[in-house]
Amino acid sequence: MTGGKKTNWSILAPLLVFLAGLAWGLIGLFSYELRRVGLTPLQVTHWRDLVAGGTLFLYLLFRKRELLKIRLRDAWMFIGTGVLSVALFNIFFFICMQESTMAVAVTLLHTSPIFLMIFSVLLFKEKFTLTKGIATVLAAVGSVFITGMIGGGAAQITGRAFWFGILSGLFYSLYTVFGRFALRRYSWLTVITYTFVFAIIALFPLSDFPRMIELTFSESKVALSMVILGLFSTLMPFLLYTKGLEHMEVSKAALLTFVEPTVGMLVSVLVFNEYFSIDYAIGLILIVTAIIVLNGPWQSSPRCKEDLDYDGLR
Repeated sequence: MTGGKKTNWSILAPLLVFLAGLAWGLIGLFSYELRRVGLTPLQVTHWRDLVAGGTLFLYLLFRKRELLKIRLRDAWMFIGTGVLSVALFNIFFFICMQESTMAVAVTLLHTSPIFLMIFSVLLFKEKFTLTKGIATVLAAVGSVFITGMIGGGAAQITGRAFWFGILSGLFYSLYTVFGRFALRRYSWLTVITYTFVFAIIALFPLSDFPRMIELTFSESKVALSMVILGLFSTLMPFLLYTKGLEHMEVSKAALLTFVEPTVGMLVSVLVFNEYFSIDYAIGLILIVTAIIVLNGPWQSSPRCKEDLDYDGLR
């Protein structure tokens, strides 16, 4: 041991998690230039995975090569995390953003803990408690408010946008379902790396890669946005969040990440001048409240370590 100063994790850990949520909330801002030049939601998703996954793969290749070894028979786990989760949830998220607003897309994505609760009851035989029931009702009512079905204001969104937003939350929740199995056999770095690798492979036949290259490098600011999106709003927050979780309670970490939908909403209103109504504000509050209820300190049974590790990926 050196005589160096001891790290004060009681301050640093919450700061890391807060910064992770802040970076995730800026996804819409950094993806704007890519969407402006005509890149489709699928292509934006492919770039995000390529930059983040490629960077992490190269790091392991040169620094921790042993973590790149996996068994072929375990491929189904990474098909689940990479294809069914990362690829599909990102596509649905960007489609919802494209057809409604960034704020609506970010909020609907955050219905994912509700789906995860349902999966935990059906697949892992966890108890359905009163707390979980209250959270489900709050999230459902909140979703109705942001669609404009209650109040009927100018913030209405189409049914297509709404369902794509809900699907983004559903497929995002599959992270933990498949990751729970993968983390029993592999390091969290291995799981995350191959999650991105499988997502990249799945998207290659669908993304028209030559067209992606042409559009992205047509302007220097578009190429720069692509790199920032992959590193700053994908890879970096994953690392920050995971490190923060090692040194703080999960419930507190979950509460701090609520900065993400708030930042997404502020960017949509202040930067892109998107409409913001009282109906949307009520919906946002209800959905955030539902997630707080699910993750609050009053929950009697803590989540397993596999879930905690895997939640670092977004």
